[in-house]
Amino acid sequence: MAEAQPPQNVYPIGSRINELGRLEVGGCDVVELAREFGTPSYIVSEDDMRARAQGLQAAFAEQSDDFELIFASKAFPCAAVCALFAEEGFGCDVASAGELAIALAGGVPAARIQMHGNAKSELDLERAVNLGIGAIVVDNLRDLDRLERLVDGSAKQKIYLRIAPGVSPDTHPAISTGGPNTKFGFDLEHAPAAIARAQAIDSLELAGLHFHIGSQIFDLSPFEGALQTLASLGDFKAYNLGGGLAAAYTAQDHPPSYPEYAAAKAGALASVFGPGHKLLDEPGRALVANGCVTLYSVESVKRNVDTYVAVDGGMSDNLRPMLYGSRYEAQIADRFGGGTACHLVGKHCESGDILIRDADLNQPAAGDLVVVPATGAYGHAMANNYNGALRPPVIFASNGDARVVVRRESDDDLLVRDV
Repeated sequence: MAEAQPPQNVYPIGSRINELGRLEVGGCDVVELAREFGTPSYIVSEDDMRARAQGLQAAFAEQSDDFELIFASKAFPCAAVCALFAEEGFGCDVASAGELAIALAGGVPAARIQMHGNAKSELDLERAVNLGIGAIVVDNLRDLDRLERLVDGSAKQKIYLRIAPGVSPDTHPAISTGGPNTKFGFDLEHAPAAIARAQAIDSLELAGLHFHIGSQIFDLSPFEGALQTLASLGDFKAYNLGGGLAAAYTAQDHPPSYPEYAAAKAGALASVFGPGHKLLDEPGRALVANGCVTLYSVESVKRNVDTYVAVDGGMSDNLRPMLYGSRYEAQIADRFGGGTACHLVGKHCESGDILIRDADLNQPAAGDLVVVPATGAYGHAMANNYNGALRPPVIFASNGDARVVVRRESDDDLLVRDV
């Protein structure tokens, strides 16, 4: 009987079950990777992320002669990941001086970086201006006041104004960001005054408008509605439509394709504003989610009323199930298939530390290696030290070779800031 193969919409491109019955990612046997690098570990298929970057670039090139794709680094803030996307022609957006430092460490030119944030500090803006950052997305009037003081006028600082268009897509409320009552950007009532204020500052160049209505979006129709609300604010040279394209977390998820996504956004811009406008987009999750799997070791199997399979990670390396009730799938890495209904739970002192409720594993036992796919978006980004957990390493795998791009933390790292 042939081995069950990993769902190709969820696992990294090219993943397979090898002749030993083990999962391979990036041509590497994950059982061997766990032996070499330990668990928990984030295993990234470098080839997967490059293929997705190239696919998205090609999709937008089919739709527009004037576009720019900017990697939303908050999804996977890692120097090696930023470097990968920069090599594939992407810019990078950052939301703090810290993310800016990561992008620069990855070799992203400052001129190809944009800074976001609804509460930028003086330090954030000062570093961005002094480094000659490509653009700053202005969220509020204090941003403008600070920039007027920080930019000396010898070279204009390019800015975009973030607008909240009052459009809410069908997604989790915590990741819906463009509705009528949001902490992000200028609402439609206050946007005209903000535009006038920005245009009155000689040292700033208002390049266009920006919006981001939310994440994990399957229905692409709200993008045109959002652009229609911006039409009342005037006609600008460039429009940044944010990101938002969904990723597949389970085999039942089927997000729009890259060509469908690019066509929807380019078509909406042309429909509302006509030809001759630059289109900017900020994909994050859709580029990185499926290129990564997380490996865990099973520490115990407990059969109470329900069966609990406890692993050596949890909310310290994947906070999304606790934050959003996000749904994932899991498999025993060398024994794909189901048969045992169970809850895959973490090691932390919280009853809610449940990675996957109602998982289906193949006779799980202590010592097994569990793989959870689609963990590239916001796993590493939100990793934390709860219960003194050491944040996992990030391992790049490609063509059968693996390398550490972020090392595992040590006890010394936990204590380095104590005085």
